Amino acid sequence: MNATPAFAHLDSEVGGLAAQPAAERIRFIRADRWIGFPRAELGVNLLRGLIDHPSCARMPCLLIHGDSGMGKTKIVERFRRDFPDDFDIQAGRAQRPVLIMEMPPGPSEQRFYRQMLAVLNAPQHGYERLDVLEQIALRLLHAINPRMLIIDEVHNLVAGTPREQRRTLNLLKFLANQLRIPLVCLGTDDALRAMQSDPQIASRFEPFHLPRWRADVAFRSLLATLETVLPLRKPSNLEQKSMVECILGHSRGITGNVVRLLTRAAVEAILNGQERIEATALERGLQPPSIERKHSML
Repeated sequence: MNATPAFAHLDSEVGGLAAQPAAERIRFIRADRWIGFPRAELGVNLLRGLIDHPSCARMPCLLIHGDSGMGKTKIVERFRRDFPDDFDIQAGRAQRPVLIMEMPPGPSEQRFYRQMLAVLNAPQHGYERLDVLEQIALRLLHAINPRMLIIDEVHNLVAGTPREQRRTLNLLKFLANQLRIPLVCLGTDDALRAMQSDPQIASRFEPFHLPRWRADVAFRSLLATLETVLPLRKPSNLEQKSMVECILGHSRGITGNVVRLLTRAAVEAILNGQERIEATALERGLQPPSIERKHSML
């Protein structure tokens, strides 16, 4: 089913929304949503392949790296929708096929295990020895039997001393060997450099890079996709060269910046009645326009 002729520039589901009042459209524009550009879809598919990998002595692992705001966490969130937490009534225990945690700032083995136990909702006293924390964590992990462990903010490794980095990297190898499940790490390019300092880690973790956008076909395709889900009543023609260059310049090629920039410009287009994204709105960059601030106060 196509969008209504008046809003043929929009996605079929968004076309009907374009006729709605401003408040409803603005709420829709500001809502968090998945933008499935090809590189992100490839990342999701890599995760799907990993979680179905048969258990073996040397499980394949993945490092998703790129600048902050490039969509690493979004990829994980999209993937995790297919593997929600559950509760086994007969066994009387939680089932968490995908366990997600963060690498603590200032990495250390104790802080890592404490962070993991917090994610597992396990009680802690704060004075347990490392070996006790390790035993508790492993026992709980074997009980809930996750199929994948995802560790975000792995670039926090570089905040530690070289010795702390090596010990934390050894911990990752230990967990992969003990659990026999794939480990997925998310981080900036600093994470790649830290993990490549250990040959064994580097050989086990396949790097998957999310590069910044450039003025190419892929970026124009992304802008075309984004335009179809912004319920504006007139086409903005974001694929035009001048618009592409303007958006790329103000966003610095960061996916999150692109989305925020277009979100603010689209909201302004509704509030001022233009109903399309203008270059003048983009030129203001990522600073919220005064008209948007006024709306937020209503």
